[in-house]
Amino acid sequence: MIRHSVLTKFKPETDEDLIAALYAQLSALVDRLPGAHGFVGGRSESPEALEKGFMHGFFIDFDSWADLKLYAEHPGHLAIAARLIDSAIGGVDGVLVFDLAA
Repeated sequence: MIRHSVLTKFKPETDEDLIAALYAQLSALVDRLPGAHGFVGGRSESPEALEKGFMHGFFIDFDSWADLKLYAEHPGHLAIAARLIDSAIGGVDGVLVFDLAA
């Protein structure tokens, strides 16, 4: 299993409704792809307050690296990712991706 983790520093003017819409689109995409499941996303509520500006994130579980590759190359993912990056502080610099094989 691979846990795909994405944290984002959204621009201050990015509306929470847009973020929720992006996450809903990602969740719907995950529901349609084989080997992808368990989408969860939202705003950090950590009492530790160590987010360093990465206040939103999402997680997706993949059965294999091939399933993650299928998702990463999917046109739907590419379109949503482009909108997410456009909404992040510094573009791609405002996005952190961490994939953990378990």
